[in-house]
Amino acid sequence: ASRISVMVWPRLASASTLQTEVKDGLKYCKNIDAASKVGAAIAEKALAAGVERVAFDRSGYRYHGRIKALAEAARAGGLQF
Repeated sequence: ASRISVMVWPRLASASTLQTEVKDGLKYCKNIDAASKVGAAIAEKALAAGVERVAFDRSGYRYHGRIKALAEAARAGGLQF
């Protein structure tokens, strides 16, 4: 499951393919489409919580594929990295 959280205590927003609103319409939960939906969902939730700027930690993963799709969807949703 793809997961991203705005890591502030208390947690202000999180998104995962385990959530029904993200999982709906996905055939698989571990591909670029799923990562894009997670990125869009986290952007929507973060902006609703008043968070506009975030730091993106890719945890050592290369910036391509699912990581890139998630980041681009979050940026398209209005988050600034």
